Amino acid sequence: MTAGKRAAEVSLESMHRIFTIPEAPDSTLGRIEKEISENLAGFLGNHIVATEQALTEIEKDFAGASIPEQPAFVSDHTHHLLDKLVSRSVHTSSPSFIGHMTSALPHFLLPLSKLMVGLNQNLVKIETSKAFTPLERQVLGMMHRLVYRDSDDFYQSWMHSANHSLGAFCSGGTVANLTALWVARNNMLKADGDFKGVAREGLFNALKHYGYDGLAILVSDRGHYSLKKSADVLGLGQDSVIAIPTDEYNRIDCMQLAAKCQELTDNNIRVLSIVGVAGTTETGNIDPLADMAAIAQQFKCHFHVDAAWGGATLLSNKYRDLLAGIEQADSVTIDAHKQMYVPMGAGLVVFKNPSSVAAIEHHAEYILRKGSKDLGSHTLEGSRPGMAMLVYASLHIISRPGYELLINQAIEKAKYFAKIIREHSEFELVTEPELCLLTYRYVPSQVQAFMAGADVETNQALNKVIDKLTKHIQKTQREAGKSFVSRTRIEVQKYGGEKVLVFRVVLANPLTTEEILHDVLTEQVEVAQSSIKFLPELLAKIGNSN
Repeated sequence: MTAGKRAAEVSLESMHRIFTIPEAPDSTLGRIEKEISENLAGFLGNHIVATEQALTEIEKDFAGASIPEQPAFVSDHTHHLLDKLVSRSVHTSSPSFIGHMTSALPHFLLPLSKLMVGLNQNLVKIETSKAFTPLERQVLGMMHRLVYRDSDDFYQSWMHSANHSLGAFCSGGTVANLTALWVARNNMLKADGDFKGVAREGLFNALKHYGYDGLAILVSDRGHYSLKKSADVLGLGQDSVIAIPTDEYNRIDCMQLAAKCQELTDNNIRVLSIVGVAGTTETGNIDPLADMAAIAQQFKCHFHVDAAWGGATLLSNKYRDLLAGIEQADSVTIDAHKQMYVPMGAGLVVFKNPSSVAAIEHHAEYILRKGSKDLGSHTLEGSRPGMAMLVYASLHIISRPGYELLINQAIEKAKYFAKIIREHSEFELVTEPELCLLTYRYVPSQVQAFMAGADVETNQALNKVIDKLTKHIQKTQREAGKSFVSRTRIEVQKYGGEKVLVFRVVLANPLTTEEILHDVLTEQVEVAQSSIKFLPELLAKIGNSN
């Protein structure tokens, strides 16, 4: 400790103080709170350092595993957080950072989030949440109605029923998908005669009782990795998740889906669930949901739609029909922390049948008593914060027409970006936007012209070099800190289904302008043309082929 520096002390008085007395307005934390409340974007822009720093360097500041014996003053520790944490965070709200699912947040959510944290409600049971329980049930009803459009009488009957639930709030799409498949598994392998059900006796006895040699989950090869996690947790094994090929538009091939269902059935493998994707993570495309629903009905299996990405599109009357058929799903996942502009940690799953969740109902004497309206009886997670309050507030303050405006402009902005990419001689649009996602890459015009007439082997060699260039551009752009796009690897039919590295952008941030999009491309061209390694290699390969 520096000589003469005042040290914080541990005493009952000091402990009481941190629970009861706020920081002074002129303290570091007080100034931060004021700056955030007045200009969040400015605060983040000033405090997040743009230059990329190696994770190994950052780890050095978080290397100690001992809990401090000496308390720190709040202001001192706040300075530490600004220097070591905030400055090295990702500026997800920046309008030029267009590679993330997270976006700028509405300003009203900051004080409401503080209120939510201060209330510190626990949604597992009514005794620790009171009014938050009916509020969460109402939000689930609102989102259920967004998907299924049932009548007023339906929601009056089921929304607040103690023995039913229209869905479950979750920390995100992963837990929502797991919850949907958990319900599907328990309903398929339910109690029957002397068999007490899979929840009581386990998967081995369930399969033996029903005479199945296994269960399968079918999804397109663009399905989210959370489905394999779910299969693992549910005891089905990751190999039970079977990927069905997609067409040139990244949508599941329904002919191959039906054929695989029949093949599994013929081999005594029961199809547990068919999962439709409404907004793939990589490309934003939407499966033919109505056709998938018909196949699920034919094979008498659960039809789940993972609409974590695209579910909010239902708020737009203009684009709602992109998700036609979603109302036939038995369950639907939606993430509010994506296109509903709510902070991270707000996912949900809704069930068409309010009785479905009875299959996962849990009770205990000290909590979740039978007949109570405790939400924890129908959720995987026990203790949960009141994130539904932020969704509730957003639905009221933004409203459906407000969301429609935001969603429409995001989709149309993606179409605009696709247009300027197509018109730019140095870029290749890889996937057309269906929602607000698209993929593309930098390919010099002379290379594009050459590849159009080249054989498969030559294009494979060129694509390997373009992959290196794509990675170089993306990393250089990220490290410069002015803008950010992400990258992924996807199959491209024009190259014989070969996987290539591409830029991926998400244009959900309403603050992203057309000028910023032009600037992103300009920066990428500058990075590419300053590369002394990759461009000569590409041109040399063209020359050698000629």
